[in-house]
Amino acid sequence: MEEGQYFESEQTDISGVSALAEKLQEQISKVIVGQHEMLELLLAGLLADGHILIEGVPGVAKTLTAKLMAKMLSVQFSRIQFTPDLMPSDVTGTSVFNAQSATFSFRPGPIFANIVLIDEINRAPAKTQASLFEVMEEKQVTIDGFSYKLEAPFMVLATQNPIEHEGTYRLPEAQLDRFLMKINVAYPSLEEEIKILTQQNIKPVAELVQSIEAIVSREELVEARQQVRAVFVEEKIIAYIANIVFETRNDRSLYVGASPRASIALLNVSKAIAVVRGRNFVIPEDVAYAVLPVLRHRIILMPEREMEGSSPDEILKEILKRIEIPR
Repeated sequence: MEEGQYFESEQTDISGVSALAEKLQEQISKVIVGQHEMLELLLAGLLADGHILIEGVPGVAKTLTAKLMAKMLSVQFSRIQFTPDLMPSDVTGTSVFNAQSATFSFRPGPIFANIVLIDEINRAPAKTQASLFEVMEEKQVTIDGFSYKLEAPFMVLATQNPIEHEGTYRLPEAQLDRFLMKINVAYPSLEEEIKILTQQNIKPVAELVQSIEAIVSREELVEARQQVRAVFVEEKIIAYIANIVFETRNDRSLYVGASPRASIALLNVSKAIAVVRGRNFVIPEDVAYAVLPVLRHRIILMPEREMEGSSPDEILKEILKRIEIPR
């Protein structure tokens, strides 16, 4: 697909956002070796104003990357380690009785921050997971009949281990649907592994992390997100997105397809990817690139396809091949 076929909108100047994204990538690459896809998608998720689920085996820098992302932003950061005995009030907060005034006052939990890292999110039981439903969707917490709004920006970065099942719980589909993207983190290549060891031999990761400073303010991030929302999307690109999502609901390999929320997520992530790549208009390649991370956690395979060893990514790739690319 030639980019020239999708004209550039003169109304949206994204040069500042692109420079900001490039600056963030440059900073985080000082510590993280490789993982270019994960970093690009994390930046896209940050600019698209969505929550991100990061899945990978232990030791591939999931938590480190999330912490670095928060460290580069001049916003409030909190970390919650999910465990089987964690209660909903440990996340959202609780009302505390004041004996002197004989009244209850609300004590906010760690979810009241701008960037919230939830480590090993699948280790908490269903009742604790349910405490995230409202705050992830509506960016507010309701306790004892009172609603408390969270300050913008608000973003949840959650990690989980796909191979460990002892003491873990499967995330509810309703909660998974609230994540803008699910990013699968792979092992580094041999060359990247050598570079990691060389870097560690010269300077430990802890020292490199200390050298990272906040380079983006809250105001800059809010403005960048507004500019991303204004990115131009041609009608046939919108139809392309709708066709992809609609096809997941008719595919015989899938028991549950993607919802309209998935269509909106695919649109927003495609815009953000375009900006990260220096364009103020979306092309089909942006959409195709976003399909796997946006939809892989929103679909459920038929039991027979699961028994055959098929994965959501394989089914989505088959669907992409069937959909005509707009010209």
